[in-house]
Amino acid sequence: MATAKAPATSSGLRIPRVFSTDGQNPFDSVTWTTRDAAIRNHTGEAIFEQLGVEFPDTWSPLAVNVVASKYFYGDLGRGNGTPASADAGGGQREYSLRQLVHRVTRTIADWGKAGAYFASEADAETFYDELTWLCTNQVGAFNSPVWFNVGLHAQYGVRDSGGKTISAVDLDTASATFGQIVPVDPYERPQGSACFIISVQDSVDDIWKLMGESARLFKFGSGVGADWSALRSSHEKLSGGGQPSGPVSFMKVQDATGGTIKSGGKTRRAAIMQTLKVWHPDILEFVHAKQDEERKAWALIEEGYDGSFNGPAYGSVAFQNVNQSVRLDDAVMAAARDEQPYALRAVTSGETVETVDARDLLMAIAEGTHVCGDPGAQYEDTIQRWHTCKATGPINSSNPCSEFMFLDDTACNLASLNLRKFVSADGSFDVARYRAAARTFLIAQEILVDRAGYPSDRIAANSHRYRPLGLGFANLGALLMSMGLPYDSDEGRAVAGALMAIEHCEAYACSAEMAAAVGPFQGFAANREPMLDVMRMHRDAVAGIGASCPADLRTAAQECADRMVALGEAHGYRNAQVTVLAPTGTIGFMMDCDTTGVEPDIALVKYKLLAGKGDGLMKIVNGTVGSALAQLGYSDAEAAEIMAFIDANDTIEGAPGLKDAHLPVFDCAFKPHNGTRSI
Repeated sequence: MATAKAPATSSGLRIPRVFSTDGQNPFDSVTWTTRDAAIRNHTGEAIFEQLGVEFPDTWSPLAVNVVASKYFYGDLGRGNGTPASADAGGGQREYSLRQLVHRVTRTIADWGKAGAYFASEADAETFYDELTWLCTNQVGAFNSPVWFNVGLHAQYGVRDSGGKTISAVDLDTASATFGQIVPVDPYERPQGSACFIISVQDSVDDIWKLMGESARLFKFGSGVGADWSALRSSHEKLSGGGQPSGPVSFMKVQDATGGTIKSGGKTRRAAIMQTLKVWHPDILEFVHAKQDEERKAWALIEEGYDGSFNGPAYGSVAFQNVNQSVRLDDAVMAAARDEQPYALRAVTSGETVETVDARDLLMAIAEGTHVCGDPGAQYEDTIQRWHTCKATGPINSSNPCSEFMFLDDTACNLASLNLRKFVSADGSFDVARYRAAARTFLIAQEILVDRAGYPSDRIAANSHRYRPLGLGFANLGALLMSMGLPYDSDEGRAVAGALMAIEHCEAYACSAEMAAAVGPFQGFAANREPMLDVMRMHRDAVAGIGASCPADLRTAAQECADRMVALGEAHGYRNAQVTVLAPTGTIGFMMDCDTTGVEPDIALVKYKLLAGKGDGLMKIVNGTVGSALAQLGYSDAEAAEIMAFIDANDTIEGAPGLKDAHLPVFDCAFKPHNGTRSI
């Protein structure tokens, strides 16, 4: 097998062929079938249906339905045909995974070629083959905005006689019949990032600017986070002598905006993160805000209103489109430990407004988390210690799911690798292929930075200046189960740490190679020392991976970490950040993952509404159980008997022949109704 390394030269990256086969179209690596995609409600009525879609035969019906409904571009009324991007007139709806993947991977490869990322034309084509193979075979996936938007608009557009841009075409294919060819406005370029952090300052104009930026982001399928601590509290005074309404009141407006504009023009709700620093005088109002609304919804449900996710009970109360988190500092944690008061400080002067009992404050946060999941906690001082760009400014907030934390007014495009795809036939983890896949996706994500659209000049400027990326992974829970390791165990945590270290350090090493080829990010020089300090912290942390981790994973993690630091010291880095661990909701389904992100499985047995059968339910037993039993040494006959028991009893507890010592391997987040165990 070819090496996973892709050495950089002054003239660009050389791309080894690891997954695809030279001379073979990467789409020919799978067998294609034609199916019907449909999503039905509990009555059997189709809420989405597209007949005759084309997918690999290994893709599950769920993956087919999700991708066809969420990512195929074009109006369903147009039926099957060429992709909507194929001509200036609009074309027809996409109907094949080939079209979707090619639209994205061909565009990225061509952009990389134009940006001089590759050492040769052959390297660019190998990159296209590798990336296409990985996406088609469910080894990795980009965040949703890439599938929504990339490849639908090129860098040049067509204007009608009234001056309106009506479509986008490749300049090479443009002719006089298309009309006037003009550069597309940056805001009309394809949005490729799912995660945005925006700033909000203590002025009405800036607050409404935030609302406008939020709305644009929701429209194209992305989420947004902001810290509201710069707004004066309701305990302070306005310049004209009045009393401010405080940040929580404006948070309600952003929440309402998110409820009005559907994400990506689809049915998904917009995603929002709202944070407030723990010293802010309105912190208790913030902590209670969402749980108070939850109790209002409960009262409506008691009166007979529909309490479903999109029902009128929750639809009539605030903060249902947002996640909220308190930015906890070390001082409040120390005050709680030592039973000391904690000072809340005025935004304008820094003077103490009042003191609170730190333990009571933490209990109020815990109560909200118990009642409705919010507020969460973000640890201020820890975040700043691991911040790569300290010289520029602090990290104030995060994206909606908290995986992306960076400077205000920045964006991050995400991608995730499916960990189970790197398990070899003998049950070992293929580190070389894992490293190669990480490199391929990181290069693709980097290429997207300069070609993507952004909702404001500030975000565009910072995205180009710092170039943060978010490569992660999915299916960790299923991987650990397949290895015969309990999710809640030192062994499981050690493997997780090693896999994250390998991906993280390999990605930064690749970023350093890209810096050698096309230059480090613009903000690197000012942040060179703090960033290299953080890289060394990561390298040193590898030594803390538990000895229970397989030796080959620990060795690979150390090799990647040493290489990351050495290359960074020599060349700098192309990206201020390279990895995050996203929830991988929709793209987890796209990759047929049994578990999302870093989470364990919810339950070994799940129930799904059976399409077309009214209220019928289909029972799904976790497919990883069989692999885990084989890894633990059970025979095929013993495993079949255990699987039959699970199917009949909805639990593995009490299964014939199962050793009690192996029960923790199958523990899930939820306790089965016929069992007693859970994580």
